[in-house]
Amino acid sequence: MITTEKTHTVLKQNFGFERFRPNQEEIIQSILNGRDTLAIMPTGGGKSICFQLPALLFDGITIVISPLIALMKDQVDSLKANGIAACYINSSQTEAEQTIHIQNLIDGNTKIVYVAPESLSYLENTFSRITVSLIAIDEAHCISSWGHDFRPAYTNLGYLKNRFPSTPILALTATADKATRKDISKQLNLREPQTFISSFDRKNLSLEVRPALDRVKQILDFIQQKPSQSGIIYCLSRKTTEELAEKLQKAGINAKAYHAGLESNLRAATQDDFINDDCQVVCATIAFGMGIDKSNVRWVIHYNLPKNIEGYYQEIGRAGRDGLPSETLLFESYGDLIQLQKFASQGLNADVQLAKLERMKQYADALSCRRKILLSYFGELITDNCGNCDICKNPPAFFDGTIVAQKALSAIKRLQESEPLPVIVDFLRGSKNAYIYEKEYQNLKTYGVGQDISWFDWNQYLIQLINLGYCEIAFHQQNKIRLTPFAQKVLFNGEKVQLTTVQKASFEKSEEKSVKSKPTANSLFETLRKLRYEISKKEEVPAYVIFSDAALRQMETNRPMSEEELITIDGVGKVKLEKYGQPFINAIIEFQKTKVTKQKKEASTYKETLQLYNSGLSIDEIATKRKLGLSTVISHIAKLYVDGAITDLSSFISEADIALIRQTQITLENATTLKPYYDYLEEKLSYDKIRLALAFIEKEKETL
Repeated sequence: MITTEKTHTVLKQNFGFERFRPNQEEIIQSILNGRDTLAIMPTGGGKSICFQLPALLFDGITIVISPLIALMKDQVDSLKANGIAACYINSSQTEAEQTIHIQNLIDGNTKIVYVAPESLSYLENTFSRITVSLIAIDEAHCISSWGHDFRPAYTNLGYLKNRFPSTPILALTATADKATRKDISKQLNLREPQTFISSFDRKNLSLEVRPALDRVKQILDFIQQKPSQSGIIYCLSRKTTEELAEKLQKAGINAKAYHAGLESNLRAATQDDFINDDCQVVCATIAFGMGIDKSNVRWVIHYNLPKNIEGYYQEIGRAGRDGLPSETLLFESYGDLIQLQKFASQGLNADVQLAKLERMKQYADALSCRRKILLSYFGELITDNCGNCDICKNPPAFFDGTIVAQKALSAIKRLQESEPLPVIVDFLRGSKNAYIYEKEYQNLKTYGVGQDISWFDWNQYLIQLINLGYCEIAFHQQNKIRLTPFAQKVLFNGEKVQLTTVQKASFEKSEEKSVKSKPTANSLFETLRKLRYEISKKEEVPAYVIFSDAALRQMETNRPMSEEELITIDGVGKVKLEKYGQPFINAIIEFQKTKVTKQKKEASTYKETLQLYNSGLSIDEIATKRKLGLSTVISHIAKLYVDGAITDLSSFISEADIALIRQTQITLENATTLKPYYDYLEEKLSYDKIRLALAFIEKEKETL
């Protein structure tokens, strides 16, 4: 019997973790008991451990069905880094390479083998010569036509249960609704499977949706604040991936395009560069990502509206797999919706796909907590708002939009419900373009009735009216906007309409926010990250395989300076400790020495400034005598005041200026850098006075 103590020992020694994540231990126990198991776990929830750990406890071989070669390679690299014998067999290998791997399976030298569903035939003659203890089917939603990544080769996997009736089968996926879950169990012939559905709540992911207004400028601004962070931008078309990657490259961003139309060697090279931290940004279609095990993707952007919530949630789930805070941003446009509507109506299960697209649209248009909407889609209900989505952070402001609605609905009626949204906006704005004059719309009564409202705002108000059900898009009739029966109540019965104030996309973020997202060049984390990168190059494995960002952050916090201390870090197991421990310990010790030396030097320079100040010299005189800038001396004075060495700032800054900064600090949500204050106050106070005022306020809070 395999005890709980044994599973915990293997978890720490082989994988470096002190404790299981939610549902991992229960899933593993189900497998160890010989049960067929269906596990629904979000991306980053730790699915791999659920079959990798039992594989080490079973006597025989574990076969892992995996959809992509890249995923197999990543997982095998990670396993080998933990000292676990693993291999993959697929069409990318020569016959000789496959023969070697198969012989190692027969000889018992390999515990885990990864294989694509199309490549299972390579093992058919080997099945009778090995003991198969566990079969794990990853990305199991690919077997179901109800799922979002249907893959025909998966439909042949049902024979495995008949071939190995006493071997437990574990089916895993990150996103599957009730219909898909039922279909997975049926098609795989699972016998009374024990089903585990983990929470889909990825609290470390922030959620944001913006109107697609000048997307490229917004994206450039977003990325430039994260100079060393990896990210993925998902695009609807191949052409867009290439055009966007080129624009990013011209802006000095290390970006590459990825889509199914590229040559396979170019796709593989792009994927490898991204995985190995040699490429910062990949602009990709949804062909990219399902096989990416990269744990340090810090952000995901959707350039276009996704087709469904399942795909969207799986794609954003590729950010922050290490559990660290990560950002997701979705751009929504009217044009995207029309194009996706057209695609969905022409595909398989059109009604289902159109319904799923509608749910996706409802999410993007939401005026309430986005995380609640996502979780409820997967059957998980939460009562509290998340506080980590754009709606929670900036609740929309409502206003009486009845007159705006009446103008818009009247315009639709005057145009005889025969025009798409852009023409209606042009009509309301009184545009003098050729189409308007060709149709003689300038002669209609309500032409130009909305000249005082911008084109962008009218566009957004009309979308809100569509979402509220007052009008609708006739997709099958060139996207004409039609009135619904509810419109009559607004036009003729005095019904009031509440609209939300249009939120303009912010191209410029405060220095405070950008500083938070930028890694400090001389931080311990950056020192360890560079060391990790150097080791990964020598060993020809992805950097995160050495240690995850989360492990490096914990090292930065805990500062382990011995093997006994380093082994307590999550992600540091016995093998990794022996293999990589000493270089990281040495780097931490050296960093600490440098830090202490710097602190002593800073203390000395502050002391010298204090001595000159106490001798009666002015700030100008101190700066001249010490050959320092005035701002540097001011920063010394501020620090000395906070530390209590100087007790009075009244000769440098007035109470009125301090009061002004105190009020501004509330408005700017406690911004810690100077530029937000300088900009907000329209340069009325100098940087030096802002610095001194903030020092006064900081000291004041300490004494409360």
